Amino acid sequence: MTPRTLPALVLTLVLGAAGPALAQAGALKVGQPWSRATPGGARVAAGYVTVTNTGAAPDRLTGGSFERAGRVELHTMSTEGGVMRMAPLPNGVEVKPGETVTLSPGGNHLMFMDLTAPLKQGEAVKGTLTFEKAGTVPVEFAVGAIAAKAPGEKAPGDKTPSDKAGGHSGHAH
Repeated sequence: MTPRTLPALVLTLVLGAAGPALAQAGALKVGQPWSRATPGGARVAAGYVTVTNTGAAPDRLTGGSFERAGRVELHTMSTEGGVMRMAPLPNGVEVKPGETVTLSPGGNHLMFMDLTAPLKQGEAVKGTLTFEKAGTVPVEFAVGAIAAKAPGEKAPGDKTPSDKAGGHSGHAH
C-alpha cells in the first residue's frame, strides 16, 4: 500500500461501514431510510428518507416496496385550519439536479399499507425505492421509537445496555 492508496482505502471502509444508511443509484444518493415502531394491530406505517440528486437531470421517486406491506404509496401531509390532512401523490416526488428531497414526519412520506406484522424498535426492514429513471434501489428501513421525529431517535426514558451500566452510548442525552 502506498500513501496515495490509503485515503481511498479509508473512504471505502467508511462507506462500507455505512451499510443500509446509504444507497446509490446513478446520480441519486439515498440516505437514512427509517420508520417508526407500530402498535400491534396497526395496518399502516410511514417511511422516511432523504434523496440527493448529484446529476444534471431530474428524476422522480414514484414508489417502492416494503417487505411487511401489501403496497407502498407516496403521500403528502398538511395542516389546514388545525386539521391534519393526508393525500396520495400519484405523480411521485421530483428530485431536481443538485437538490435533496427529504421525506419526513409532517410532510411528504412513504405509506406502508396493509402491514403484515408490527414494526419493532431497533429492527431493520428491507424494501426498495422506485425512481422513474434510476430504477429500483434496495434499502433497509431502520425502525425507531414509536414517537421518533428523526432517524435513530430514542423514546423518552429509553436506555441502551451501556447507559444502564453507566457507560456512554454516543447519543446526546
